[in-house]
Amino acid sequence: MAHLPLSIAVGAYDRVLPLTDGSVAIDGVDPVFLHLEPEEIFFRAFRDRVFDVCELSLSSSVVKCAEGTWDYVGVPVFPSRGFRHTAIYIRTDRGIETPRDLAGRRVGIPEYQLTANVWVRALLEDEYGLDPASIRWVQGGQEEPGRVEKVGIALRPDIVIEPAPEGATLSAMLAAGEIDAIIAPRPPSCFERGAPRVGWLFRSPAAEAADWYRKTRIFPIMHLLGIHKTLVELHPWLPGALLKAFTRAKDIAVRRLSDNSAVKVTLPFLEERVTEAKALMGDDYWPYGLEENRHVLDFFLDHHHRQGLSSRRVKPEELFHPSVYTSFRI
Repeated sequence: MAHLPLSIAVGAYDRVLPLTDGSVAIDGVDPVFLHLEPEEIFFRAFRDRVFDVCELSLSSSVVKCAEGTWDYVGVPVFPSRGFRHTAIYIRTDRGIETPRDLAGRRVGIPEYQLTANVWVRALLEDEYGLDPASIRWVQGGQEEPGRVEKVGIALRPDIVIEPAPEGATLSAMLAAGEIDAIIAPRPPSCFERGAPRVGWLFRSPAAEAADWYRKTRIFPIMHLLGIHKTLVELHPWLPGALLKAFTRAKDIAVRRLSDNSAVKVTLPFLEERVTEAKALMGDDYWPYGLEENRHVLDFFLDHHHRQGLSSRRVKPEELFHPSVYTSFRI
């Protein structure tokens, strides 16, 4: 029987590898995987809608869902998650000792609506009372000039964003002291090369993130899996098939991390890191599924709307196909 040919654009993650190496099949599907960087996937997905199935920015998806212009149906598969306490880079010579010291500062951002930046602003507001309107935002390319928001946004009137100067990059501006900080999911190159007077806001970001998790039980979601709506209309079984396969692949990846006979990841002390993660977050520390992540999504959707990015408060169910709200049990 012929299977449905689908293009699937997703990062080259260990939790996807069992799908691409043939260990896990997607019921009824003949997949063609494209392993691309998130920025390329998102740009092409939201501008040109060129993929059948793809990894999508959570924030951009919520913007479009709230507007009623989202071309995708979500599956509660979350290929990318991450604590973003490492995403705030500062000038260490400006007297910025605590998050509250960012008030009144010029802070660079690759895009205001980036999911990681929504999470950082939510963290700063909830934990430290720092209103996004108290910061002077500077938007531009982090390493290449000319970056723009991938989707249109209508901000609160009290949020002011100025463009970076023509030809300038945020990394160079931070190194030169022209801005006070950068908030971004990728480390700026000036930080990576050890530029003087550039460092993390949180001196021990992993410890800060662990404390925040103990308090909130939130492991931030960055990306979800999306299927083009036209495909779901023709094949309503597809969301469930993808959730099943991607979950099996992720579970295999997690088991492989615990196999210490031959370490599967190029990282020393991996056994200790896995043990620490399970002690903090439980055995299923990277959960898929709507109900398992409802509290995480509700927190994000609240802040997304409060930050003025979504025109209305989106409900978690609106992001996903009804067939994946729950799954079968044996």
